[in-house]
Amino acid sequence: MVCSGSTLLSVLKGLKQLELVVTPPPDARPEVERLKAYSAPLEGRRNLLRLDFNENTMGPSPRVAEAIRAFPADQIAIYPEYDGLREALIENLESSPAGLASALTAAHVGLFNGVDAAIHAVIHAYGAAGDTLLTTSPTFGYYAPCAGMQGMAIGAVPHELPGFVFPMEAIRAALLRKPRILMLCNPNNPTGTRLQAAQVLELAAAAPETLVVVDELYEAFTGDSVLPSVDFRVVPNLLVLRSLAKTAGLAGLRIGFALGHPDVVDRVGRVTGPYDVNSLVVTAAMAALADQPYTDAYVEEVLRARNWLVTELTRQRAIYHAAGGNYLLLWPRRSSETVEAELRAAGILVRSMAGKPQIDGSLRISIGTTEQMQRFWQAYQAIDSEP
Repeated sequence: MVCSGSTLLSVLKGLKQLELVVTPPPDARPEVERLKAYSAPLEGRRNLLRLDFNENTMGPSPRVAEAIRAFPADQIAIYPEYDGLREALIENLESSPAGLASALTAAHVGLFNGVDAAIHAVIHAYGAAGDTLLTTSPTFGYYAPCAGMQGMAIGAVPHELPGFVFPMEAIRAALLRKPRILMLCNPNNPTGTRLQAAQVLELAAAAPETLVVVDELYEAFTGDSVLPSVDFRVVPNLLVLRSLAKTAGLAGLRIGFALGHPDVVDRVGRVTGPYDVNSLVVTAAMAALADQPYTDAYVEEVLRARNWLVTELTRQRAIYHAAGGNYLLLWPRRSSETVEAELRAAGILVRSMAGKPQIDGSLRISIGTTEQMQRFWQAYQAIDSEP
């Protein structure tokens, strides 16, 4: 039936007079409905001293900025190409003082839109409802929601106190129950707990049916990488995650790598999109990898700044824990949430660990340059002074 213009108008008027019925949207999967989203920094952080999320506080190499400015406009309209990026990473690793234990090829390297995406892909590829993801507690907060998305159970083994020591015996015992994935943050965020390469390899060898994932985002600040010691032909159940966010200053562009046995890298890659890594970050990553001296100089400055701050904390008899990574834990006299808010008002961002197991009441302080840490320390002393 064809409606005339006047008939259609009367129908529309009648619809307007109907009572609006509000209905809820459809539910997601039960695992997602139960999920609590991971809280990450999004807005309101510009023009502040960012000591809250362990970022590079100086910015990337000038070569990165030059490469981005020279990016051809016509390349924006076409899909990205990755030729050379995996090889550039391998060359960068081979040229490091520690080198690599065995030769790697492009098939050993997976590319991801940040290590967050790599973590999600690993758990998506290997985890299923009823499986267990084994890790330590406290640790990086994104592991748990990724496991929860898959309906996995989470086995979180507390660090040993005092000192947040890695719970080696408890992890060995838990591996006997054959968890699907063992996730190791090394050094651990936020406790700085460190594992030697031999310990990582021991755990991987003890559990050949478990995928052992080593998150090495902060390795440059400690030198504990497993890569100079591992042959993936011998330890095919080991996967190493790396990033250019914390050291090379590419956090805003998002680039992450997974290094492991080609079959594992292939399986993880099957659950990602073909073009998840964009062309601009490929250009930036190539420039960053080509300027390793700049990254090394930044890491050295962070280590100097950490030593300076630790000296001041010790002198003032502050309660703190500094073990690994470009961060430390500091327990203020006042409420950590109050001190966090007052530091923000002073233009300095830190991260309250309120409510987290073992570290409740502390602040996680990212380490920047010596000048930046001097600014932090001056403000902190004024804010957390004795009543």
